[in-house]
Amino acid sequence: MDKVVATAGDAVADVHDGASLAVGGFGLSGVPDTLIRAVHATGAGGLRVVSNNCGALDHGLAVLLAAGRLASVTGSYIGSNKEFARQYLAGELEVELIPQGTLAERLRAGGAGIPAFYTPAGVGTQVADGGLPRRYDGHGGVALASPPREVREFDGVPYVLERGIRTDFALVRAARGDRHGNLVFAKSARNFNPLAAMAGRITVAEVEELVEPGEIDPDHVHLPGVFVQRVVALTPEQAADKRIEHRTTRRPAPGPTREAHP
Repeated sequence: MDKVVATAGDAVADVHDGASLAVGGFGLSGVPDTLIRAVHATGAGGLRVVSNNCGALDHGLAVLLAAGRLASVTGSYIGSNKEFARQYLAGELEVELIPQGTLAERLRAGGAGIPAFYTPAGVGTQVADGGLPRRYDGHGGVALASPPREVREFDGVPYVLERGIRTDFALVRAARGDRHGNLVFAKSARNFNPLAAMAGRITVAEVEELVEPGEIDPDHVHLPGVFVQRVVALTPEQAADKRIEHRTTRRPAPGPTREAHP
């Protein structure tokens, strides 16, 4: 039952060329940076990644992207990642862009053993009709386009069929975790980490605080340990390394100083 692995490198040592990975995180919140860097150190390439976005500021999946280790990305948000856009437009990277809610449900469905489901998101667009560029030819043309999806009506409303997602591995980051793999996520880190964890056949979790079984109130568990196979405890320095994608500050507006009252 003790799922703790000594190092991040040991935890991802079997990630192989061409492996598929579901990776948690929302922007730079809750990104399993330590595990991603450990995957980079393995030298594995041709990786097929499923994640909301592909990292930024040389952090998160941007580490693998910049090294040319990614063959395809399934996600919902490119953001300001210029290298992602460059590789995509140059035909170096296959990309499947899907609605964010659909991505979340595809991961959850895969983890729950649901092979497919119908959703209204994307009906009447290229998501359903096909034709979205998945790979460019590097000269402005489309080398590979998305296929059309099945559309069916329920109670007079059209819905598009979407497949559940299962991956070889999942990499996630949790605020707390115990040796049995029960996890607690903090704030926005909870958006995609539990769903990514469910989708992986082998799920590896890096935890900022490792506790003993029983120290987490069962009512506070966000993801039960049945979905987690390996746990890596972060060092205090690794746990404190949290980046902000866009930091915006401003000076207080000038005005009279208010007196403090007891």
